[in-house]
Parts: sequence; structure tokens; C-alpha cells
Amino acid sequence: MSKKGNLREIASVFFRMGAVAFGGPAAHIAMMESEIITKRKWMDRQHFLDLMGATNLIPGPNSTEMTMHCGHERGGTAGLFVAGISFIFPAVIITGFLAWLYGEYGTMPEVEPFIAGIKPTVLAIIAGAIYKLGKKALKSVELGILGILVVAVTILGVNEILALLGAGILWMLYYQIKTGIKSDSEDKKVKKGFLPLILLKAPIVAGANVTTLKIFLSFLKVGAILYGSGYVLFAYLDAELVTTGWLSRQELIDAIAIGQFTPGPVLSTATFIGYQLGGFWGAAAASAGIFLPSFLFVLMLNPLIPKMRQSKVLSQFLNAVNIAAVAIMVSVLFEIGRESLVDWRAIVIAAVSFAVTFGMKKVSVMWVVLGGAILGYLLHLI
Repeated sequence: MSKKGNLREIASVFFRMGAVAFGGPAAHIAMMESEIITKRKWMDRQHFLDLMGATNLIPGPNSTEMTMHCGHERGGTAGLFVAGISFIFPAVIITGFLAWLYGEYGTMPEVEPFIAGIKPTVLAIIAGAIYKLGKKALKSVELGILGILVVAVTILGVNEILALLGAGILWMLYYQIKTGIKSDSEDKKVKKGFLPLILLKAPIVAGANVTTLKIFLSFLKVGAILYGSGYVLFAYLDAELVTTGWLSRQELIDAIAIGQFTPGPVLSTATFIGYQLGGFWGAAAASAGIFLPSFLFVLMLNPLIPKMRQSKVLSQFLNAVNIAAVAIMVSVLFEIGRESLVDWRAIVIAAVSFAVTFGMKKVSVMWVVLGGAILGYLLHLI
């Protein structure tokens, strides 16, 4: 297939995925594993794991950044941008439309029955990815013990980034002590290129008068330093927008809720807020600002990962981060299960979804998500 054909394929795959990508980053990663590794074989599962583990250590929406890595594997730098934009685009358009409805009528369409059907469906999708990625990441009994420890500490509330970094550093030290291997000069070069990405910080400063440029710069700063979940995003935006008087806290809560129940990355919240602050151009500026750093981080990170894998010591760091990333998916599965399996309808949908995911492996995860949404609505009528 020609490069142009590859880019069309990349755009098609990630646009369709972005349109049904409910359930948060763990679910998005599971969809990518199914579509990109199992179905299309754009890369091997080990490299996908390496990308996933390393991407968890840089700011930004990790699942969106993984789409960029996948696009790069298929279509180079152009593929990186096509994949990221295609995945983000449906969420931005849907969120923009909801922002217009909110501005015009002060209310949202009734989507709860569909979301209630999607949540238990996501459990099966994440479990399928954990099974396949876990088999590849579990290289020794010791790594398995490390994974169990990561599951335990994240369920207890330890920050995911600290858990990932801690697992990687502890395992790297253990490996060096066990084997007596020291970091070579090539390791140090990779570390020097990698550490600025995971330690990047920037001040948040907001002005009093809202302009399109200020909206862009404010969301650019948030996108450049954001780690963690939607709750962390809430804290950043609260400091950036509410304390400066740009937005009321209730408006921010409404915006975060919109980002949670629309498909794709929760950072599409920025589109909703941007529209409230500055109409169409405010929405465009906020969307561009919050996602732009991710494209730049992935461009810098992507060539470093194969070099890390070639290094004996840093390869062990990747092994530990990979098993930790799968362990975090396990803890996410636990949390989502606790929140979503609240009645018989959710249990029925989860059981059907598990049967389809593990018993009918050729069925695309996108159809599983859509089926869950429809089943949720039908069971709601009972």
C-alpha cells in the first residue's frame, strides 16, 4: 500500500475508533490493542507495550498519545499527526455541539441509558487487553510480584505516575545489583533525552481579559503539564479558570461531566469550555492548545523507545514500566467494575460483553461498544 493509502487507512481506523471510544484511557488502549495489534498487525505486541509503558511517563492524554505512536508506525511523522487528529476530531465535534446546546438551552440530551450500557461493556474490553498484554509483559515471576504490588498500591490510592516510575527505578536497581551491570554511555545519552520529558513543568498564569490568544495559551500550558485522570484535569482547570474569574465552578463541573460521557479523550472538555469563553474560535483555540503538546512530546519520545530497548539496563526499566502499566489497567478494571456493576442490567450487559469478547474474537471492539450502548437503552425500557 502507498504512503497516501496508509494515511487514508490510519485516518479511517482512528476516526471510527474516536467516535466510539468510551470508557477512559484503559478502554481506549484495549481498543487499540485489538484493532492495531490483533487485527491489523501494524507492530508486534512487545513494541506496543514499550510504547504504552513509556507514554505513561510523559504529560498529556496517554491513550491519545498512543494513537499517535500507532500512526507513526504505519505512516511516519505524517501518520502520527493524522492518527492523533482523526482520533480527537469526533470528540471535539460532539463536545462542540453539546457546548452549543448548553449555551442555547442550558441543558443536555438524555444519554444516561446508553452510557449505563457502555460502562459494563468496557469491563470486558479492558479485561481482554489485560489478558493479551499481560502475557507479553509477564517475563518472570519477579515481574509478576512487582505487578501485584503496583495493583495493590494504586488501589490504595498511590499516584499512577509515582507507581510507574517507582516500579521502573526499583526494578532497574534490582537488575543492576543482581547482574552487576552498570549504565553505559549510551544509556546516559538516552536518559538525558528522556528525563526532560517526564520532568517538564511550567507555570500557570491567566489574564483577566479573555481573548482567543489567551484561551489558546492557557490550555497550551495545561496540556504541557497535565498528568493523571479527569480529576487531575479538574484541579488544573479550577486553578487556571475558576480562580481567575473566567468560569464559575458549576460551569467547570458541567464541562468535566461532558468530557466524561462523550467518546474519545476527556480533554475534549477544553472544547466545551473554550466555546463558553469565546464561541467557535474559543473552542478551536482551547482544543488546539490542550492537544498540541501531546503531538510534540510523542515526536520527541518515539525515537527514544527503541534505543531504550537496546540498552540492557533501560530495557529492564521498560519491562518494569510495562508490567506496571498492565497492573494499573487491572486496578482501573477493579474501580470501573465497582462503579458500574450496580444492578442486574449492568451484570447482564457485562456477561454478554465478556462472552462476545473472549468467545467471538473476530468481532471488533467497536461493535461490542455499540452493542452495549443499544442493550443498555433496551434494558432501561424494561
